[in-house]
Amino acid sequence: MRNETKHGSRAPRGLAALRGRKLPRRSRVQLFSLAALLVATALLYLVGLSVSGYANEFYSSAAQAGSTNWWSFLWGSSDAGNSITVDKPPAAIWPMALAVRVFGLSSWSILVPQAIMGVLAVWLLYATIRRQFGHLAGLLAGAALATTPVACLMFRFNNPDALLVLLLIACVHCVLRALEFEPTDGGNRCRTAWMALAGVACGFAFLTKQLQAFLILPGLAVAFLVASPTTVRRRLLDSAAAVGALVASAGWWVLLTVLVPASMRPYIGGSQTNSFLELTFSYNGLGRITGSMEGAVVAGGASGTGSTTISTGHAGMWGQTGITRLFDGVWGTQWSWLAPAALAGIVVALVCLARAPRTSVRRAQVVAWGGWLVVTGAVFSFMGGTIHQYYTVALAPATAALAAICVYYLLKCKDLAWARATSIALTLALGAWSVVLLRRSDWIWALRPLALGLAVASAALQAYLWHRAARPSRAATAEPVAGEKNATPAAATSAAPQHLAGGRPADPRLHTAAVALALAAAAVGPVSYSLYTAATAHTGSIVTAGPSVSGDSSMGGGPGGRQGGMGTMGGGAGTNASSGNTPSAPSGGSGNGGGMQPPTANGTGSGNANGTGTGTTNGTGSGNANGIGGGMGNGSAPNAEGLSSNGGGKGGMGGLLGGSSGSVSSKLVKMLQKNSDSYRWVAATTGSQNAASYQLATECSVMPIGGFNGSDPAPTLAQFKKWVKQGLIHYYIAGGQTGGTQIGGSSASSEIASWVQQNFESTTVDGVTVYDLTQQIS
Repeated sequence: MRNETKHGSRAPRGLAALRGRKLPRRSRVQLFSLAALLVATALLYLVGLSVSGYANEFYSSAAQAGSTNWWSFLWGSSDAGNSITVDKPPAAIWPMALAVRVFGLSSWSILVPQAIMGVLAVWLLYATIRRQFGHLAGLLAGAALATTPVACLMFRFNNPDALLVLLLIACVHCVLRALEFEPTDGGNRCRTAWMALAGVACGFAFLTKQLQAFLILPGLAVAFLVASPTTVRRRLLDSAAAVGALVASAGWWVLLTVLVPASMRPYIGGSQTNSFLELTFSYNGLGRITGSMEGAVVAGGASGTGSTTISTGHAGMWGQTGITRLFDGVWGTQWSWLAPAALAGIVVALVCLARAPRTSVRRAQVVAWGGWLVVTGAVFSFMGGTIHQYYTVALAPATAALAAICVYYLLKCKDLAWARATSIALTLALGAWSVVLLRRSDWIWALRPLALGLAVASAALQAYLWHRAARPSRAATAEPVAGEKNATPAAATSAAPQHLAGGRPADPRLHTAAVALALAAAAVGPVSYSLYTAATAHTGSIVTAGPSVSGDSSMGGGPGGRQGGMGTMGGGAGTNASSGNTPSAPSGGSGNGGGMQPPTANGTGSGNANGTGTGTTNGTGSGNANGIGGGMGNGSAPNAEGLSSNGGGKGGMGGLLGGSSGSVSSKLVKMLQKNSDSYRWVAATTGSQNAASYQLATECSVMPIGGFNGSDPAPTLAQFKKWVKQGLIHYYIAGGQTGGTQIGGSSASSEIASWVQQNFESTTVDGVTVYDLTQQIS
């Protein structure tokens, strides 16, 4: 029963009633193991966290702005002057902005909120699985999520995906809790309340990453509408309550973007018409599916120039679309280590639950997680527009949950022949798939035979135990002893189940060893890649987990976004160029990689406004294969601060996909900070990443002309002229042109750059050209 009371005792009321089914009290060993999981997760996500600096400075600058200005906080503005927002809703900015407001601006205050979200996500996934499948399955699910490489990356990074994953797990948890109550008046009220909480979680997930939050809804809808123990009418009412809560929790902010006059709020970044609805359904919505993304910027001379189409659904800069996309190249190493177990888990669980009643919460949970995995995976596989490998973190919770459920049922049915055969085959499949993924990198080749050896050892031990159980024992085959009653072979085995008839009991420790070996074989790859990820710095907008993958050419492929991602502005080609990103990689690639075009330090090199770059070292820059935001000037390897390790000059700011506030010279910082209180913006420059570097270095508002891609009409030339005339902007910093081809969008940023160059005096500060907008050419 779902929520029984004994002997007519009064059912709990209020918040206590919402607890639903009471679970068995956990033993000390279980509590200790849960604490160990959470502590280990916290250490994995927190140790050495500051190595990534401000990580994605695009969002870090918005957090800095929100920490100083509540209006910026509300809108998720890139700058405290409120010229433009980031190209997402603001929910993911809020925790970081609050942390910066309380603890001051630092790498820790920016990144710790995401690490905390990671620990909470692991705990919540454990709690969700434990309610139906027990403590061990919950632990396995939590550990699998914690050690998924892309999860380790995102929970140590400041992209919105960390909050998105936490909220989506919370949404699933609430729906499944709603199914635990009996169809009584009190139970129905509690069920409705849990469904409303699920709607709130999904609503705030929408305010985190818009329509991606809805990819889990088909599976949840099927699970709830089928398994809810109430009438069809009541199920529809509960579903309506969830939808209403979703609309309310997300709609209030959307409504603000419509009701507040455009002149009183920042421009909606990522849109071409200052509309959040356009951003939702075009640039961040259907445009991601069809490839029609006006205002996007692609590398070099990618096909689609002059139109609004990035990809036609075939092989392109975002990789080959199709059912195998998520398993190919670097994609597979991000999340798919346990994919065979997750996919098998759907089938195994549904087979085991074939005779369960319609209201089975266990089957509902399998349907919910399975729907999440299949729908999200299908959308990611066939997206024709912008997609990055780190998006696969959205697959990690469902994969971890289904893999744990698979283990649960295989252990529960371990005495059945089909379960033994499935377990052996799956163990070998996981070992073989780990070897396939590990072979994509040259990092620690010994991991390959280790994973395969553990899998083979486990499979062999399982086969031995199966053979031992099926082999008749001596007692079963012995001849009857004279005078002994009922001494027949049939009598000796009649009490045993048919599938164990004649079997000999094996040492339970052998079963435990077989399971431990199988789990170790499955864990070798993801654990080692997660440790690598945690030990490596990641910066920029396009990042990937784990070591570099050879031969991957998709956008953002390979080990993206290591610290020092600065647009190169000259300096000759580096020597000993390396395509890898191991910590010991030698000095960098071409000195004319793509990215922004501020002049180089010390006047060396000529710069390249639209070059695409040919080589990076140690993941320098944004980490994409086409070199946007590419290598350092002078071809030298960067240190942790993104500066030249051999004393060479610093280049200008990073490309659109990666910058480094640590490279802004102290002289330029002092120049921008002087009399900063007299201006709404101490400077303006093209592109949010470029502006973010200066804003984080000075902690003063810097206007990002054109938003993230530099292609939004914000501000227009007329608006910029008006603000300059009003004395609101002090300097204009040259550079910031896109490191690739702009697909549609506005040319306002180029018009502003030309107007400034023609009308204002410039000076060079440590290789960066700065125009004083208070000193017009006479």
